[in-house]
Amino acid sequence: MILIYTTCKNEEEGKKLAKLIIEHHIASCVNMWPIGSTYRWEGEIKEDQEFALLIKTLESKLQPIEDLISRNHSYSTPFIGAIEVKRINHAYREWMSGVVR
Repeated sequence: MILIYTTCKNEEEGKKLAKLIIEHHIASCVNMWPIGSTYRWEGEIKEDQEFALLIKTLESKLQPIEDLISRNHSYSTPFIGAIEVKRINHAYREWMSGVVR
């Protein structure tokens, strides 16, 4: 299992991406929350409110999710990072195997 983390411009975009991911059966769940971000863009320091997504999926679905986010994201350079999860509980793993194809 892996967790994929990304941010988007607002809740509307976050929900759109989450729905697409779940509709395509490439993740079991997408957690979402508002988040404040500070970053450098085009030589200036920016502070914005964004919307974070944490996507629970299988390693084999990383590329399809990355492709889907890249095609449907409003940012020209979205961050898409994956974290390997070494262990999950058996019941969740069983459920996940039934919803991720």
